[in-house]
Amino acid sequence: MKAKVMPDGRMSLPADLRKRHGLGNGGEVIVEDTGDAIVLRTLDQVVARAQALSRKLIAGKAGATVEDFLADRAREARGE
Repeated sequence: MKAKVMPDGRMSLPADLRKRHGLGNGGEVIVEDTGDAIVLRTLDQVVARAQALSRKLIAGKAGATVEDFLADRAREARGE
């Protein structure tokens, strides 16, 4: 797909691409420079990638979940 970058840096993405990725009404994207490419990701995509990485990093580790963290904080708040 082709998109045009204006002299001031603005870029227009094709409407069907914006709709497909939840940007039909505009929105923010994360811009990543990979060295040989520029990658645009929606915030939802970035969050999903971070969550997948987190799940992979904590898999099988006791006490590493958000629930464990919250339970620890609750015990501390009760003075245990």
